[in-house]
Amino acid sequence: MSPEPSDTLYSISRPVYSTPTFEHDHERQERAPQSLRERFVNSCRCSGKGALRVLKSHFPVIDWLSKYPAKEWFISDLISGVSTGLVCSLQGMAYALLVSVAPVYGLYSAFFPILTYFLLGTSRHISVGPFPVTCLMVGSVVLTLVPNNPTLLALNGTVLNDTDLQAKRIVVASTMTVLVGLFQLAMGFLQVGFLVRYLSEPLVGGFTTAAAMHVFVSQISIILSVSTGSYNGPFSMFKTLSDVFSNIHLTNIADLVAGLLTIVVVVTVKEVSARFQHKISIPIPIEVLVTMLAAGISYAADLHSIYGASIVSEIPMGFIPVQPPNTELFWDILGPSLSTAIVGYAVAVSVAKVYASKYDYTINGNQELLAFGVSNIFCGFFSSFVSSTALSRTAVQESTGGKTQVAGIVSAVLVMIVILALGNLLEPLQKSVLAGIVIANLKGMFLQMTEVPSLWRKNGTDCYIWIATFVACVVLGLDVGLLAGLGFEMWMTVAYIYFFCPFQLTEVPGIKIFKCNSPLYFANIDYFKESLRNIVGFDAVRVFKKRTKALKKIRKVIKKGTLKPSGDSVVSVVSLGLDNEGFESDRDLELEKRGGGQDPVVDVKVDWALELPVRVSVPRVHIHSLVLDFSAVSFLDVVAVKSLRLVIKEFVRIGVSVYIAGCDGKYCWPQSIVYHLVSKSHTQYVSMGFDSPHLTLLYTRKKLPLTHNTFQGRVSLRLVLVQGW
Repeated sequence: MSPEPSDTLYSISRPVYSTPTFEHDHERQERAPQSLRERFVNSCRCSGKGALRVLKSHFPVIDWLSKYPAKEWFISDLISGVSTGLVCSLQGMAYALLVSVAPVYGLYSAFFPILTYFLLGTSRHISVGPFPVTCLMVGSVVLTLVPNNPTLLALNGTVLNDTDLQAKRIVVASTMTVLVGLFQLAMGFLQVGFLVRYLSEPLVGGFTTAAAMHVFVSQISIILSVSTGSYNGPFSMFKTLSDVFSNIHLTNIADLVAGLLTIVVVVTVKEVSARFQHKISIPIPIEVLVTMLAAGISYAADLHSIYGASIVSEIPMGFIPVQPPNTELFWDILGPSLSTAIVGYAVAVSVAKVYASKYDYTINGNQELLAFGVSNIFCGFFSSFVSSTALSRTAVQESTGGKTQVAGIVSAVLVMIVILALGNLLEPLQKSVLAGIVIANLKGMFLQMTEVPSLWRKNGTDCYIWIATFVACVVLGLDVGLLAGLGFEMWMTVAYIYFFCPFQLTEVPGIKIFKCNSPLYFANIDYFKESLRNIVGFDAVRVFKKRTKALKKIRKVIKKGTLKPSGDSVVSVVSLGLDNEGFESDRDLELEKRGGGQDPVVDVKVDWALELPVRVSVPRVHIHSLVLDFSAVSFLDVVAVKSLRLVIKEFVRIGVSVYIAGCDGKYCWPQSIVYHLVSKSHTQYVSMGFDSPHLTLLYTRKKLPLTHNTFQGRVSLRLVLVQGW
């Protein structure tokens, strides 16, 4: 039988390599760096294949459409497109209420972005169109610039009726859409799609849940058919709730019943469909069925005339002419447009990555920025509002057999049919039914609250980020709340590195190995020094001061003749320098570079391991070497380098050699950093690198035995760059 692993012994015999000798013997080849001119010339070169590759990267449809298996996939895409198109039409009309514009503009917003994304997008499965969170963010800006005044609005000395009010609002919404697209297009050209990674999952979860709360409150007034003020900014949600409760006695019963029935029916049917999806091949288009039934009942019972129900009213047939944005509004909507651009892109890419992972293809984040940027600019000229994607609508497209964006084009054709021919059939539809559809589709966002206890058990920091973002967005509003949540996330990250950066200590007789597991920079370098002081068990600055004080007293005693040098405790030596206050000024460093600031010679030698002949309490130092394991340190800033240099000198001045292990002297630790770590006037730099910690310990034990704790002339700093710790 083979021995147990714990009983197996092996030995390795090889030369004791330092890093330079290892690289020399194995003929390491350096990559020749290219100059800026060479890189520019190479980037300007172009061939036929290169041009085609660039064209396909910016227009992905050329690549996948040329390989499209029409016989296998077209029928599936056709069925999926019809189902998705019906949902797109109704959700577009419903989400128009969030933007505070007429429902017909929701149909435009469900149609135009699909056309451009078909050409430029890299996801095969997402359904592009309105998303409730971005719609609400646009709607808050619209209500700020064009507020309700129940029926009339005086602007520039003129009186606007309801039609003019809607026209003014769609100008604001479409202008903001163009600005959102410009932001996304600029970020795409600058290749900054990686910035969305700073929106962590807990932050996005807290933000979208708070947005669902805002959407829910905004739709309550429509379901109850009561008027509320136009609020934006801090506490806007609570002000809206206050208006709702103040006017709740004016509730329209017909709208309330229709809205509640819509919520109950849609949520119930979707829950049943989710539970029995293995038996139901095609999801039930419950929104379509409810809308058709509600429109028929409203028309037959004449709910608008008899009960005063609020209905969609007139839906104009066809498309309206191209309308350029009002550039005078850009400065007023700059901040909300940027936050909306980031949120819309983050949501779309998150959903796209889910299905890309499921079907084994990749998503190009920067190309998605370009695709959504162009889509929003295009939509803005056709009186539409911001487009992104919605998980529920995308789920319908995927679950009904959608394979590519051909299903998206089919859904766009269906929306176009509604715009051109079927819009008048939806005119009797109650707005409370559309509001009920919006609220029913918020279920997935509200269910994110159930993940908070699990998040707390897994990671308390992520839980704090989720709660802080949620509270900030509910109280301060979505745009300011998102910024506050992002700031809190950054603060928590820095605080974790500063206060909770894990330091580990390994101790060998006479040697302490201190491991740092994070980058060192201005925010955590003080914590690093404090932890190092606590772990090694003594303060190097205090030890140096006490030893200097003892040396001075011993020298005075020797001069008085009351103490004679002996071979055991007091012999001739050169002192170690001036009193170190722990931090050196720039003036002191300049003196060192010029050779100034040298100390007077003191002809004494003290073995600090023995009892001193004077009454000075000097802390005992039980180590002769300190190894700083920096294998996890990928970055040092200027402040960290300067502080680390002082830390090294503090230990060297009390006879403790310092070794820096696990760093790449050519990449992570360039020569400029090493130069600043070592002062030439006080130390000698020894460039020695080992490929294992075991060799480092062997070298340390041989070079500096355990009893080495005596001042013997001017101490030279052994700064050893150790590879592979």
